[in-house]
Amino acid sequence: MTSAFEKLGVPRDEAKICSDILMESDKRGIESHGCNRFKPIYVDRIQAGIQYPKTEFEIVKETPTTAVVDGHDGMGMVIGYRSMEMAIQKAKKYGMGMVAVRNSTHYGIAGYYATMATQAGMIGITGTNARPSIAPTFGVENMLGTNPLTIGLPTDEDFPFVLDCATSITQRGKIEYFAREGKDTPAGMVIGRDGSALTDSDQILEDLVSGNAALAPLGGIGEELAGYKGYGYATVVEILSAALQTGNYLKMLTGIGAQGEKVPYHLGHFFIAIDTEAFMGLDAFKKTAGDILRNLRNSQVAPGEERIYTAGEKEYLVWLERKDKGVPVGEAVQEELIHVRDMLDLPHKFSFEK
Repeated sequence: MTSAFEKLGVPRDEAKICSDILMESDKRGIESHGCNRFKPIYVDRIQAGIQYPKTEFEIVKETPTTAVVDGHDGMGMVIGYRSMEMAIQKAKKYGMGMVAVRNSTHYGIAGYYATMATQAGMIGITGTNARPSIAPTFGVENMLGTNPLTIGLPTDEDFPFVLDCATSITQRGKIEYFAREGKDTPAGMVIGRDGSALTDSDQILEDLVSGNAALAPLGGIGEELAGYKGYGYATVVEILSAALQTGNYLKMLTGIGAQGEKVPYHLGHFFIAIDTEAFMGLDAFKKTAGDILRNLRNSQVAPGEERIYTAGEKEYLVWLERKDKGVPVGEAVQEELIHVRDMLDLPHKFSFEK
């Protein structure tokens, strides 16, 4: 992936960042945002001219604790990495730092950036808007993106607490994964214009683009299962990804121009770093956070269940298994990797080739 990004014009140090973020997703068991998105999300968009391999990272406005960045539709993963780096540096000096971004592109798993902060002994918060997918409560039109609100907290355990999830029941990447594997999408995750549940994964992906389907917000359809909570949190992320930086939002993020042509998505992100040393210190924070998590995991387990987990733990366990053994790559992704290699005339040989 690094070689391919470089061949497409991404500077090598930035190509390594992009590949590392994709691989980290797979290492954590988050296949929906890993190498399966390498070709369709990144390679194809660079070749279509709606995402630029060389990232122009422009600081539009800056104060000691804040900054507004224009990414000029470069590599979202590079923009995200540099923005969280900037937020962390500000927090080291002033206790807190926040960077708001406009005109960016897909930045991979949000948890990567939150973990950058935890590795620096800080609380990390990030979010991003995305092309319209979620219908508001009592609505059927896709208006909001899957808009993750992601938080990382350092602990005294071997892994941080990282809550990284969409504000919809599922995300588009998961449906793309179902489609690749030839599986139906479980009923209740997606609603059609007539309010019915949709399950055909390939058709759902088409309908999400055409506006004939929408993802249900976290909690579900209507008020009975509190779908308004997911709708509300998605809206918070939308506002923080657009209002601070005067960026694009809602239907402005479709990636489709007035004549039906492909255009840049112009996404917005935000990154917050909070230095625990500015409060009662890192060690005290990590111990209390760890004690809370251990108490939760040691509470009474439901009948039929083996154990209780805390956020980020399952991903850590998968990471332990995969960090040395490697990541399983499905047949569809294998074919894409071979296609990209041959298209770019790269010398790589894969062990899975027949």
